[in-house]
Amino acid sequence: MQQNKLKSDDLDLHNLIAKNQFGTFFGISQKKFDEVWNKLTNADANSVVYISMEIGADPDVFHPIKDKLIDLEKTDSMDPRLKQFIKKLFHGPEKIPCYGGGLGVLAGDTLKSFADCRIPVVAVSLLYRHGYFSQIVDSKIGQISQSVEWHPEQTPGLYLLHDPENPSEPLEIQIPFFNEYDQETMASAQVWMKMEINHSLDYFVPELLLDFSLPHNPAPIRDAAGQLYNSESSIIKATQRRMLGTGILPVLEVMGITSNTLHLNEQHGVVVALQLIAEELQTTLRQPDLSKATDDQIIAAADKIAERLVYTIHTPVKAGHDRFNKSVYAGISHKSCSHILELLAHDEDSPQSYNFTTLAMRVNRTANSVSRLHRDVTHKQFPGFAKKITAITNGVHHLTWISDARAELFDSFSELTNWRDNPGVLQNVKNLKNNSRFRTYLLRAWEEDSAILYDYVNAMLLQHRNQMTSTWIDPPNHYSNIIDGDTKLDPAVFTVGFARRFSTYKRADLIFDNLDTLCSIAVENNWPINFLFSGKAHPADEPGKSVIKLILDYQKELHVKSKGLVTLIFIPNYDMLIAKMMVAGVHIWLNNPKRPLEASGTSGMKAALNGVPNLSIMDGWWVEGYHEGLTGWKFGHEGPVDEADLSESPEALLYAEDSASFYQTLPKVLEEFYEDEFRSRFIDKAIMNLCLNIPIFNTHRMAAEYLQKYQLKLPSSLQSRMDDFAALYNSNE
Repeated sequence: MQQNKLKSDDLDLHNLIAKNQFGTFFGISQKKFDEVWNKLTNADANSVVYISMEIGADPDVFHPIKDKLIDLEKTDSMDPRLKQFIKKLFHGPEKIPCYGGGLGVLAGDTLKSFADCRIPVVAVSLLYRHGYFSQIVDSKIGQISQSVEWHPEQTPGLYLLHDPENPSEPLEIQIPFFNEYDQETMASAQVWMKMEINHSLDYFVPELLLDFSLPHNPAPIRDAAGQLYNSESSIIKATQRRMLGTGILPVLEVMGITSNTLHLNEQHGVVVALQLIAEELQTTLRQPDLSKATDDQIIAAADKIAERLVYTIHTPVKAGHDRFNKSVYAGISHKSCSHILELLAHDEDSPQSYNFTTLAMRVNRTANSVSRLHRDVTHKQFPGFAKKITAITNGVHHLTWISDARAELFDSFSELTNWRDNPGVLQNVKNLKNNSRFRTYLLRAWEEDSAILYDYVNAMLLQHRNQMTSTWIDPPNHYSNIIDGDTKLDPAVFTVGFARRFSTYKRADLIFDNLDTLCSIAVENNWPINFLFSGKAHPADEPGKSVIKLILDYQKELHVKSKGLVTLIFIPNYDMLIAKMMVAGVHIWLNNPKRPLEASGTSGMKAALNGVPNLSIMDGWWVEGYHEGLTGWKFGHEGPVDEADLSESPEALLYAEDSASFYQTLPKVLEEFYEDEFRSRFIDKAIMNLCLNIPIFNTHRMAAEYLQKYQLKLPSSLQSRMDDFAALYNSNE
C-alpha cells in the first residue's frame, strides 16, 4: 500500500520536471516551461534581457518549490531522478553568494516579481566561484574578510547547461579579449541557469550566469572571475565589467533568445552597447574593419542601437560610477573601441579616463533614477541628459520579505484576500485600523518575529563566548562577556535595527556621536534600548571598515554609561536571511545617510512591509514613504539639494547637526513605545505602514512602471493587471 502511494506521489512530482536541449529542470511543468521558453525565443523579440553585475536570490529566504512539497508532504521519493532533485532541494546549500548588497538583492526581487507577473524576461549576470566575501568580526581588529567557498553544482535551482550538440559537455561561449597590440585571446565561459520560479509554480525567469573560472582560461580572466567586485587592480575591475558586457550577446545567440530590449541595472554591463555599435557599423560599412568609421557614423550607430537599451542608475556617489584610465582599458579591448569611447564616454572631470556612467547615459532610449529625490540629484549630476531621466522608485518583493507570522495575519482577514498576488490589496488595512482583533494579532505576530530574531542573537552571543577558548577570534560583542544561561537579551526591549553596507556616507556611527546624551535619554526615563547593527564594508574600503571598528568600540562604554540600559550588538556576516529576521523582529528601522547620497535604500522598505516604522533621514525612498509622520519619524537636515551636499568629505558629513536632531527625536519614539497612554500611536504607525507603504514600495508596482519603458506587447488581461499595479503609484508625480 505504501509503495503504491509513493508511486502515485512520484507521478504527481513528475509534473514538476521539464527539459529542453540544454538540460533537465525541476519545479515547473513541461507545458509552462515551454510556454516561457517560446516567448523568449520567438522571432517577434517581444521580451527583455535584464543585465546586472550581481543578483541576490538566496534559496533560504524564498523557496516556493520547497514550500509546495512540504505542503503536499512529499519530501522524499523512491524514484532515483526525483530523489536527486528533492535531496538537493532539502539538503543542498542555501546560499548563492554572488551578491554584495542592495543592488543585487534588488535585482533578485525584481526578477521574482517579473516571474510573479509573468513578464517575458531573461537575466544575465556572472557566477563568482568565491562569491563576495565572508565576514569575520573581531572586537580588537574589526572586520576580517575571508574567501567564500561554495558549490554551485550542489545548489538547488541552479543548473549547469549542456551543449545541445554534445549533451555530455557543458555549454560554453567564447569571448575575444585583446591586448594593447590588438592581439586576440579567447576566453570561455560555462553557462549556469538559476530558475526564479514564482510562488504558484506556473512561470519562471531564467537567470543566465556566466562562469569564467575555467582552468583553460588565461590567468587574468580567472583572476577577475573569482570574486564579485574584486578591486585588487583597475585591470581586474575593468575585466569583470568587460566579461559581463561582452558575454551577453553570445549567450543570447547560442541559446536562441531573441529579446529586443536590454535593461542595464547600473552601468556595469554597458560594454554590450559597444558590441551593438560595432555590429551596426559593420553593417553600415559592409566590412569588418571599424577603424574606417567616421565620428558621424559612430554617433549614428550609437543613436540607432540606443533604442534597444533601458538604463537604471542607482547612486549619486562618485565611487559608484565606473571610470577607467584609457591606457588600462586599451590593454583589454580592440583599438576600435577607443574611438567609440572617445566620442561617447568622455569624462569632463578626468580627461584621461573613460566614464562608463556617461556612456550608459548617452546610449539608451530611456534612463531612470530609483527615487524622486535621486531623480533631482541625477538631473544636477548629468544636466545634459536631464530631459530623459525620470524616476522609478525602487520596491522590494513582498512575498520574500513579509515574515511568515505577518503573512499568517494577512491570511486571517477576508479584507486582505489575494494579497499575495496583488500587494495593492493591503490598502484595505485602513478598514482594519480600529479592529481590535487585527491590532492584537499584529502585536502577536510581531512578538513572534522578535522572539525568532532574539533566539538567533542570543545563540550567536553565547556561541561567540564559547569560541573564545577554541579560536583566536575575540568576540565582536561586549555582551558575549555577560550572557549566560540566565542572562539573555529580552525581545520585549525596544529594538533599533540598522543593517546595510558600511560606507562612510551612510554614517552608521552617527547616533553615537554623543554617548552621554544618548545614554541620558535611557537612564532618565528608565527606557532600555537594544541596538542591533549588521553589515559589511567592502574589503578595500578602509574608512568603511573603520566605522565597523568604531561601532565595536562603543559597546562597553554604552553599557557602562547607561547602567546596562543600552546594549549595542553587531551581527557579523550580514546576508538575506539575517536581513529577513531583522526587518520583521526589530521595533524601529534606522537609516541615517548624509542627504542626498542615499539614492533609494531598500532595507527600510522591507521593514515597512512588516509594519515596522522607520526613523530616518529624509533621503531616498523615505521622502516618499514618510507620509507626514503617519508611518514613522524623520530627523536631520532637509532643504534644497545643492552641489555642496554631494560632498563625501569627512568635514561635510554633518555629524553634529544630524545627531543632535536624532537625540531630539528619539525620546518621542520611546515615549510612544513604552508609555501606555501613547502606545496606540505606535501601533497606528505600524498599521499605516501596511496600508500606505506596501502598495507603493513593492517590485510588482516597480515592474509595472518598467513595463511602460519596455515597449512589450502583452495579452490584454496581463496588460490590464500590470496597469492596475502601475496605478498604485506614479514615481514621477
